Amino acid sequence: MLFFIDTANLDQIQEANDMGILDGVTTNPSLMLKEGIGGEQAVLDHYAAICKITDGDVSAEVTALDTENMLKQGRKFAEIASNIVVKIPMTLDGVKAIAQLTKEGIKTNCTLVFSAGQALMCAKAGATYVSPFLGRVDDIGWDGVGLIEEINALYGQQALTTSILAASIRGPKHIIDAALAGADVVTTPLKPLKQLLNHPLTDIGLDKFMADFKKSQEAVK
Repeated sequence: MLFFIDTANLDQIQEANDMGILDGVTTNPSLMLKEGIGGEQAVLDHYAAICKITDGDVSAEVTALDTENMLKQGRKFAEIASNIVVKIPMTLDGVKAIAQLTKEGIKTNCTLVFSAGQALMCAKAGATYVSPFLGRVDDIGWDGVGLIEEINALYGQQALTTSILAASIRGPKHIIDAALAGADVVTTPLKPLKQLLNHPLTDIGLDKFMADFKKSQEAVK
């Protein structure tokens, strides 16, 4: 399973890349706003900066709501770098834009997906990625991981090649559960990824090893 980081923060992207586990980046207008990025040229420049850090796929989300302007914005994003993926919402206009961009050889990521039916539609349109939102599905009392399992079974049964990109990750357990459910990619803030490194028994074991090492050094003296 690939690890994407869900942020527009360049320092966090660089840190994930330095860890050797970064396979790509996803962003959205809210994450751009969080970093104080506003205005068309500033957004384009920021995506270019992200693409200089990683050669993995970088999802750039359109802000247009109609097909024509989604296509215009998507094509402009695609000119930034070869690893740009145009992120498009699951709407009728969005599906039309995905189908056209796919014909033009531009990668797409269908976002805000909450059902297997939506996942089927964007795969039929040719989306490179489908982004079901685990956390938001869980928030309304449904089963986000179960949705991943359903989409995975559906795609396998129908031989669909769209990659399942598990999004709206709330913690490290979501990452493991998404992997077990068959997600091809997980996109998450940096914190849950780093939490995968932690276990109290690791800390206890390391403390014991270092204490014994110190004793052995003192014994030599």
